[in-house]
Amino acid sequence: MLRYRFVLLLLVLWSPVWATEHLVGVGRPYVTIHAALNNARSGDTIVVYEGTYAEGNLAIDRPLTLLGVNYPVLDGQHLAEVITVTASYVTIRGFAICNSGQLSTKDIAGIKVLSANHVNIEENRLRDCNFGIYLSDTDDARICCNDVQGIIKEEQNSGNGIHLWKCARIMVEENYLTGHRDGIYFEFVTDSEIRNNNSERNLRYGLHFMFSHNDHYHHNRFHHNGAGVAVMYSRQVQMTENEFGYNWGSAAYGLLLKDISDSHIWRNTFEHNSAAVYMEGASRITLEQNVFRENGWALRVQASCDANVIRQNNFFGNSFDVSTNGSLVLNSFDSNYWDRYEGYDLNRDGVGDVPFRPVSLYAVVVERMPYGLMLMRSFMVYLMDKAEKIIPALTPELLLDEKPSMSPLTLAL
Repeated sequence: MLRYRFVLLLLVLWSPVWATEHLVGVGRPYVTIHAALNNARSGDTIVVYEGTYAEGNLAIDRPLTLLGVNYPVLDGQHLAEVITVTASYVTIRGFAICNSGQLSTKDIAGIKVLSANHVNIEENRLRDCNFGIYLSDTDDARICCNDVQGIIKEEQNSGNGIHLWKCARIMVEENYLTGHRDGIYFEFVTDSEIRNNNSERNLRYGLHFMFSHNDHYHHNRFHHNGAGVAVMYSRQVQMTENEFGYNWGSAAYGLLLKDISDSHIWRNTFEHNSAAVYMEGASRITLEQNVFRENGWALRVQASCDANVIRQNNFFGNSFDVSTNGSLVLNSFDSNYWDRYEGYDLNRDGVGDVPFRPVSLYAVVVERMPYGLMLMRSFMVYLMDKAEKIIPALTPELLLDEKPSMSPLTLAL
């Protein structure tokens, strides 16, 4: 015990010696950030006061804190990567970072972290950077409260707002992202969390997963993107309490699931999407207690999907509740509320006495002949669906909800 007290006393006594503040700005000891970086030692803090600093690339190769006061501007002048971090235990907070360079052969960013751990990037404003914040081979980092806005360009000339490659245990929270190819991009990222972000008006996806496992994203808002979220070639992804809205277009989805397994989709809201959820090659997914409201398709479940459970969801005002391209049913529908259900409840237990078939004949026709959408509001389509309900012939016989709810489920979203 005495040894530990002695070590603690030494740390307290020596900390003023090695932890130094370096002040940068007009009338300060340092005029440039480069000069302060060259004189800083591990553990120091560099305080940068307001002004514009066009110093090319700022390379941080030792543990330190870079702190901006009143959002000093770091301008890459469309020539360079603005900040490159190659050391662990670095914090970057409070800067306006703009105008990074752009190359077709290299991913240039406003802030890039390479093979460094325990990095915090907080409360920065990034404008017109090819990639906003880029982490590569990084663990145990936090990206929080940043405002990352790009300029809409062609997809091949645009980077991502927050881009993570080969990372683990990353927290991405309370960021605003717009004007990029993907708002947030995860590739080979594990055990990480994405929460309370607003990702909107991006060219492709608000959030994009590739080969990323055991991650959780929740309480995020994905609106007006080319498509909301894509989760591909991943497993054990938790998707809870998010908003997917206003993702319109011929290939737009609120949520795209491709070759994903063993995941959970719970208490999300899907409103005004061309297709709220599109599933291809999805296995052992549970969708429960979600709200699907006024989408083109609520669920498009391809024949390659199996062992998925869709239960206790609310379906309101969708053009098609469920669509599929096959007749073999390998998924389960149970205890959902369907506003199209016309059955009865004689024993008044809140459960319909006859099953509901969510796939209409018209949905089958459109799946095979997309141009059939031109007839959506026609009287002929109405007659087709009524006839199919009386004598089912073309719709999947076993795709049904045996216990449809008579009233909307209270989900407390």
